[in-house]
Amino acid sequence: MAVDPITLTGFAAAALTTFAFVPQVVRTLRTRDTRAISLWMYVLFTAGVFLWLVYGSVLALWPVVIANGVTFLLAFAVLVLKIRNG
Repeated sequence: MAVDPITLTGFAAAALTTFAFVPQVVRTLRTRDTRAISLWMYVLFTAGVFLWLVYGSVLALWPVVIANGVTFLLAFAVLVLKIRNG
């Protein structure tokens, strides 16, 4: 199956933006320190990522679906931790 350059660009962009987010999430989950994290920023960010996931799903845009699916899970984990820690 051949993949066109535009789709490859989408997958590359998705991978870079998603993987850029991973170190912060890993650090937050390891330390459980959420004091410096804005609750409302994470609420809005997680909701926005979820909407991108829905959008990508409806249009079958796989780079958008995969990247936002992974990012949603990571952001939601941090959001839950932030809510639990107050």
